[in-house]
Amino acid sequence: MQNKYYNEAIIGNKNMIATFTGKGELLRMYFPSKDNKQYVNFFHTGVTINTSDLIYLHDDINNVYRQYYDTDTNVLNTEITNTYFNLKILQTDFIMIKENVLVKRYVFLNDSKIDLNTRFYIHSELLSDQNNVVGCKVIDNGMMQYAHDFVVSTFAKGKKIDKHQINGSYDTIKRGEIQDKDYIGMSKDTSICFDLNTIKPSEKKMLDIYITIDENKNISDIESEIDRIERIDINKEYIDTKSYWRKYLKSHNGLNLKETQNNYDERIYEIYKRSILLFPLLTNSETGGIIASPEIDEGFTKCGRYAYCWPRDAVFMTKAFDILKMNKETEKFYKKFCKSTQSKNGMWEQRFYTDGKLAPCWGYQIDETASVVYGVYEHYKYTNSEKFLKDNLQMCEKAVDFLKKYVKDWLNIEGIEQQDKDKVQEQIENENTVNGIHKYHVSYDLWEMNEGIHLYSLASIYSAFDSLLNIYSVLGKNVSEFENNRLKEEKVLKNKKQLEKLQLEIKKYINKNLFDETKNSYVRNIEDKKMDISILGIVTPFHIFKQKEKKIKNTIEKINLTLRTYTGGYQRFEQDHYMNGNPWPIANLWMTLYYLESGEKKKAKETFDFVIKTVGKHYFLAEQINNETLKPNWIMGLGWSHAMFIIVLEKLYGEK
Repeated sequence: MQNKYYNEAIIGNKNMIATFTGKGELLRMYFPSKDNKQYVNFFHTGVTINTSDLIYLHDDINNVYRQYYDTDTNVLNTEITNTYFNLKILQTDFIMIKENVLVKRYVFLNDSKIDLNTRFYIHSELLSDQNNVVGCKVIDNGMMQYAHDFVVSTFAKGKKIDKHQINGSYDTIKRGEIQDKDYIGMSKDTSICFDLNTIKPSEKKMLDIYITIDENKNISDIESEIDRIERIDINKEYIDTKSYWRKYLKSHNGLNLKETQNNYDERIYEIYKRSILLFPLLTNSETGGIIASPEIDEGFTKCGRYAYCWPRDAVFMTKAFDILKMNKETEKFYKKFCKSTQSKNGMWEQRFYTDGKLAPCWGYQIDETASVVYGVYEHYKYTNSEKFLKDNLQMCEKAVDFLKKYVKDWLNIEGIEQQDKDKVQEQIENENTVNGIHKYHVSYDLWEMNEGIHLYSLASIYSAFDSLLNIYSVLGKNVSEFENNRLKEEKVLKNKKQLEKLQLEIKKYINKNLFDETKNSYVRNIEDKKMDISILGIVTPFHIFKQKEKKIKNTIEKINLTLRTYTGGYQRFEQDHYMNGNPWPIANLWMTLYYLESGEKKKAKETFDFVIKTVGKHYFLAEQINNETLKPNWIMGLGWSHAMFIIVLEKLYGEK
């Protein structure tokens, strides 16, 4: 598969997303969910004009590009001007709301003084393997590329193809000389051509291309579906799609932000709106699972891939959902996705597909489990729904039981009631030991790069215990919740007592082992003792310590000395080498939250400014920022970045 690293624009509906380059090249299509599966190796379009060779729309030395979304929508426009022939092309891409159809509308304008004899070409290659070989069947108005379990149909509305080539079009497409006697073949790539005939000076012509994805079924049913879609009123769908997204944006303006004439505030407003429009594109509407970002590296050449649901990332995103009045989406994540993905022992693994199936993982991360419990109570704080807490109580208790085993193992069972020691020890020996070595305390950190005992992980566990204690407190006010159930009441009281003791032990351990006297600051773990932006977790969001405690203020000073770059951007941690160790917007937003909570508004603005000035052209927040160019680097449209941005905005503008 071709390496395609940068998704500069994203469109979609509830079941389907597509991503594009800044020059309008279609990179990916995912269906029937946002993470599975991807079909496109490449989808290239181009034109021949008069006697020219093929002019690729996404890549020609004479092409000039301008790309933008229709205001407040997920409808993407790419203006392509070929300066040699003075042919202007407006490419509009959108996915219908009620149909899983990607529409590619092309408007051609001859801005020259001569006639332009124009043909439009599509060269499409789907992903193929030995277990799912792709072939193609050419139809009157396009092509059906199919494998055992799917068919991708690409066809025009009201226009027949002029010529095609199924086999060997790699060798002929650049000259625009495709031709083939076969209407059906075994090639994974196929080229088709539509003759636009002569476009006279100042004349416009339009071509609508549809792309549909469906299961491979009875051939007549597929053909009937193509006929049905071709009859859809495309102009109405275009208007309805824009209307849908504008209405969606308006209904989820949870902070009631308004347009402003101030350039700085306008950029904040545009990122805010793009965040709202992005979140549904990342979410599985059936299960509530949320991908971190659309995929960028299927070949694992630079990373472990991104189109999966990490419980930790999703918890931050659900908090943003609640701020934006997406409460139903948050509830679905916890009540459906989390319940279906929890292991029998109470834990959550590193990551999942959004349908709830286990995704490829490379390590155990204790904060994934702790984050879910924390997130359940955070959602309650926005909704005051005791029913939600009741519905998720058993799940949370099961998770906390797992976390208690982790802490008891790591603390060597200190601080636990004597009568429980034998039982706990037996559990540890049976469930928690490999070749005599305890395993529960060996966890990756939240950056998934270091194993050991980590400050952020311990803070998340402390907060999970606190969240369950708060859940008990809320439900305990309703006497009927535990009345006439003496065993349940005794279990809750016993559990509360254990959790409070374990919290004291965690805090004692942190102060004893994770505060470095020589550095005069907290450190990220007990091994390399590096400075790490995640150290802030002990203050926000987990609130073990207060913002203005002396040790915390010393730690903030150390973070500023070690992680802040000359541009004002913050790295994740010392000697971070992933993708050249650039600043992360998440790190800056985390610092902004700290400064806002400590009342240092001027410093908060300084750290926030870096995020505002480095946002992408479509107002997508990146995972990283190139520290030299101050432009987005690597992932664009990272859900965690956008979630942190919304959480910061709530501190700046909102009230729960």
